[in-house]
Amino acid sequence: MAKVNQDYLKLPGSYLFSEIGRRVREYEAANPESKIIRLGIGDVTRPLCPAVIDALHKATDEMGSAETFHGYAPDLGYEFLRKTIAQKDFGDRGCDISAEEIFVSDGAKCDCGNIQEIFSKDNKIAVCDPVYPDSNVMAGRAGEYDPVNELFSDVIYMPCDASNCFVPDFPKEVPDLIYLCFPNNPTGAVIAKSKLKQWVDYARKNGSVILYDAAYEAFICEEDIPHSIYECEGARECAIEFRSFSKTAGFTGLRLGYTVIPKDLKVEKTPLWNLWARRHGTKYNGAPYIVQRAGEAVYSEEGRAQVNEQISYYMDNAKIILKELKSLGYDVYGGINAPYIWLKTPKNMTSWEFFDYLLTKANVVGTPGSGFGPHGEGYFRLTAFGDREKTKEALNRIKNI
Repeated sequence: MAKVNQDYLKLPGSYLFSEIGRRVREYEAANPESKIIRLGIGDVTRPLCPAVIDALHKATDEMGSAETFHGYAPDLGYEFLRKTIAQKDFGDRGCDISAEEIFVSDGAKCDCGNIQEIFSKDNKIAVCDPVYPDSNVMAGRAGEYDPVNELFSDVIYMPCDASNCFVPDFPKEVPDLIYLCFPNNPTGAVIAKSKLKQWVDYARKNGSVILYDAAYEAFICEEDIPHSIYECEGARECAIEFRSFSKTAGFTGLRLGYTVIPKDLKVEKTPLWNLWARRHGTKYNGAPYIVQRAGEAVYSEEGRAQVNEQISYYMDNAKIILKELKSLGYDVYGGINAPYIWLKTPKNMTSWEFFDYLLTKANVVGTPGSGFGPHGEGYFRLTAFGDREKTKEALNRIKNI
């Protein structure tokens, strides 16, 4: 008799954005005249830049000829992309990362969850709160769920709120695996290089591994904020980094990302590079050739300029949201080095109460902070990925209520 994975049954309710979608659909069905503006899900809205489109067309034409056709991609990704990434994302910033240490994939989201497969289930995991905990639950690492406190028994939660600028302090219990995400989703917070170096030193001292999500590094505009954990001395011995083209270049519909595992990183004298390479080759057939060529185009002089223009567009939206919310008296965070704005809900509203309030009174959709964890309660996320005029209209509607 077949049995289900009991760990999936521990997941509280539905996926956050599925619940948001359900509430919005029900409201629209009951109020067909409503004109909803969505500033919730962090999906991009600008079209792919011309350099990427040109590369897609050229690569597609190559697939139509026997001489230039490509089947399965190499296990780690095409060398033309991995060499470009190694130089542009790391070499140019003084980071010692080789092309061989880069694993191309279809996005950071998959890799952040799948990376757990190369570690023992006995490892204790620490996550920032607020965060996405679901992949740890699915992997059977979270223990039992406490619905009263909204916590899992085997997860070390590191509170992130205004008191610590949404950057976690070292936990009392030493974890084996440490998830860090900066610039942070959902809070928009960033971490100073000196603080990140402290985490690197902490991990090396305790034999921990840092799983560093840098999917939003392209949005950093301040000079003293690190774009990669490998800017910190010693990180090659304790950290894995995840990157994505989704928000950087608008690839949410194309799917492309990569993971960096240095050859120096070992656990119990075993190189993690070897384990991930084995897993990658066994369970993954590679990102499509045409998509990897599109990724390469992002690093061209023309592509970089066009992508930076799109990033500036979104960050100008963030400035508009920040300015308007501050003028209304909201406590607001993020939005400077990240496309997310994190605000304190007014009048002691819960996150979902404020969600319903904005939906019904202003026809504006955001993301309840409680969906990211217990310390997200009382906060709310808005994204800067919307259309400029719709973003302005959304803020006008909020102002009017």
